[in-house]
Amino acid sequence: MSKMHIKMTVNGKSVETLAEPRELLIHVLRERLDITGPHIGCETSHCGACTVDMNGKSVKSCTVFAAQANGADVTTIEGLGTPDNLHVLQEMFKEHHGLQCGFCTPGMITRAHRFLQENPNPTEEEVRFGMAGNLCRCTGYQNIVKAIMAAASEMNAAREAAQ
Repeated sequence: MSKMHIKMTVNGKSVETLAEPRELLIHVLRERLDITGPHIGCETSHCGACTVDMNGKSVKSCTVFAAQANGADVTTIEGLGTPDNLHVLQEMFKEHHGLQCGFCTPGMITRAHRFLQENPNPTEEEVRFGMAGNLCRCTGYQNIVKAIMAAASEMNAAREAAQ
């Protein structure tokens, strides 16, 4: 099968690679671009460990063909913050113990980032519903919800202060 030329913006940087038309975005990110934040979990879209933001929507990169991402703007956990300058969601997950093993965390935070753009002042119930497509096998979710609620509060306070 012949490979196709894929161009996209990943975490603010223009990238180009070759990929088979049937190759999944998660594999291109991890194996060709060395962006290993999104994890391969179930490969059936159930767990959400591979969640990335693509063109302003949360997508599970294990169900998106690389060809579908051609020309897209993709953000992974690596594009949200750095170890020296954490995104408020990363900081709140840390502060509120919203992770244990950390396997689901990149997908959780990436989804939470988009969710809080869609709903900047959610209720706890709305957070639980908005995050329902991302599974965690070890935290029990309570601290994840606390972290997202705290991040929403911080982000709203920062927005108000900027106005």
